[in-house]
Amino acid sequence: MKQKFLPWFLLFCAIGLSATAAYYSVIGLSIVFAGVAIPVIVMGSFLEISKIAIATYLHNAWKNTYTLLKIYLTLALVVLSIITSIGIYGLLSTGFQENIAKLEIGGKQIQNIEVKKQRFEEIKTELEKEKTTLDKDISQLRNALSTNTTTQSVDRKTGQVVTKANNANRKSFESQLATTQLSKDKISNKIDALNDSITNLDIKILDMESKASEGNELGAVQYVSEITGADIKTVANWFIFMLIFVFDPLAITLVIATNQAFDRIKPKTNIYSEPKTIEPEPVVEEAPVVNPNVEIERQNLLREMQRVQNSGASSRKLGNAVIKLQNRLRGLDDNTKTY
Repeated sequence: MKQKFLPWFLLFCAIGLSATAAYYSVIGLSIVFAGVAIPVIVMGSFLEISKIAIATYLHNAWKNTYTLLKIYLTLALVVLSIITSIGIYGLLSTGFQENIAKLEIGGKQIQNIEVKKQRFEEIKTELEKEKTTLDKDISQLRNALSTNTTTQSVDRKTGQVVTKANNANRKSFESQLATTQLSKDKISNKIDALNDSITNLDIKILDMESKASEGNELGAVQYVSEITGADIKTVANWFIFMLIFVFDPLAITLVIATNQAFDRIKPKTNIYSEPKTIEPEPVVEEAPVVNPNVEIERQNLLREMQRVQNSGASSRKLGNAVIKLQNRLRGLDDNTKTY
């Protein structure tokens, strides 16, 4: 990413995140303090703007700010960040409470149907026991009807066994058998009706669970709750705390980072707000390093030249001697080395 584009991108993110955090915080605080919603909205809006101003000021004038003022502004920035987090928590927790209330209502409805189904199953179990008893009674009555409806006696004259029909016993057994069979049929009809009711309740429960699954907005929270074994409200609080932990602190950090990015691309100016010009460094010429021996000889030649000039010799001899000394002196200067 280009260096000139990065500060503007950071500015866009900082403004967007700060505005979002401020909006959610103000709305959340107005929900928490519903009785004074409008004053809370006005107060919260200016506090959020002041928070951005404090972060920018501390970044730009940290070295030039008094210590007590820096401490107070830093504490105010931290407290404002906590207030923003509380407002965001109030908003998110309110939304979660609405969803959890729907989930709990659906769960209670299903639980009530389960209780009703369990009661039907208990009644069905009792009726099945009673039906089993009636089946045994019917079986016994049928056996009695086949064996106890005749009487046997011995004829004294002939000595033969005489079997006679006992109509009274037969009628009694038939009456009991019919009554028992009728009771069994009634119980069977009740059991069938209970089976139909239980089946309808199962279908109703399945339909309610399907609708709850389709319209459930807490799917991820429920999934994490099932994995961790924690309560669904506890898991929801984990999610909310993670969001508010990075929401407002990240917004403040982006504001500071944006200031730093703009400082880096800002041209440097002098005390008169004029662009600074880079002056070339002056070139310092190094002095020649003279050999000490050459310097001593040079001084000797100069003294010799002065002595010759003061000797009073003829101008011709004097000129030749001076010229020789000058040539030797010039030779010394030409042989001087610079290091």
